[in-house]
Amino acid sequence: MKLENRIELYRRLAAANPDPRSELVYRNSFELLVAVVLSAQATDVSVNKATEKLWPIASTPEAILALGEAKLRDYIKTIGLYQTKAKNVIKLCELLLARHGGVVPNDRAALEALPGVGSKTASVVLNVAFGVPTIAVDTHIFRIANRTGLAPEKTADKVAAKLEKVTPKEFLLNAHHWLILHGRYVCKARQPECWRCSIVDLCGYKAKTPAAGDTATALKGKPVVRRKPTARKTAAR
Repeated sequence: MKLENRIELYRRLAAANPDPRSELVYRNSFELLVAVVLSAQATDVSVNKATEKLWPIASTPEAILALGEAKLRDYIKTIGLYQTKAKNVIKLCELLLARHGGVVPNDRAALEALPGVGSKTASVVLNVAFGVPTIAVDTHIFRIANRTGLAPEKTADKVAAKLEKVTPKEFLLNAHHWLILHGRYVCKARQPECWRCSIVDLCGYKAKTPAAGDTATALKGKPVVRRKPTARKTAAR
C-alpha cells in the first residue's frame, strides 16, 4: 500500500476513534498483564466477566499467591485453557515478586521471561501500560494487514514487524487499537461489513460485501457470493 494511502487509512480510523482504549477491564499495569495473559485464545468479554469477580478478591501478586492456584482456577474456569493459565499466573506472580519487587517491568525481555507472556502479550502491556509504540498482532490485525494490503505477511511476527515499519510515526502509538477494533466490529472474518467501512476505497480486498439490497457495483471489487441454503436430505426409513 502506498504511503499516501496508509496515511489516509490511519487518518480516517483516528477520526472515527480519536482516543482508542483496550476493551479489557483493568486498573493498573499488573491487572492489565494478568488480563492479557488470560485473553490468549479467549475473548475480552469472557476475561472481563471473570476478572470482575477476581479483582475485588485478588488484584496484586501477593493476593493472587495467597488465593492459590486451585481457587484461582475457580475464578477463571469460564475462560479457555484456564488450568494452564492459572499455573502461569501463579508462576508469573512469584517471578514478579522475586525479580521485580512485584512491579510490572517496562522492558520487553523481562516481560517475555514471565510465564505465559509471549511477544504479543509483551507488546500489549508495553503499549497500553507504558505508552510504547508497539503493535501486537492478533487474529483481527493479522486479517486486516493481509486483507487490506497494509502489511501482507504469512506470520503474525512478520506482520507485526512490517506494521511497525510501514505505519507512519504519528499513528504508531494507537495503531494497535484502531486495527483490532476495526477488525472486531467492521472488517469481520466471515463477512466483512464493507458497506459501512470508512477505508473501503483504500482496501485491496477484492471480494467486498455490499449492503443488503445493494448492487455489486455499489462497491469496488467482486461481492461475496451468498450461497442459498439447501434442504437437508433425510434418510429413508
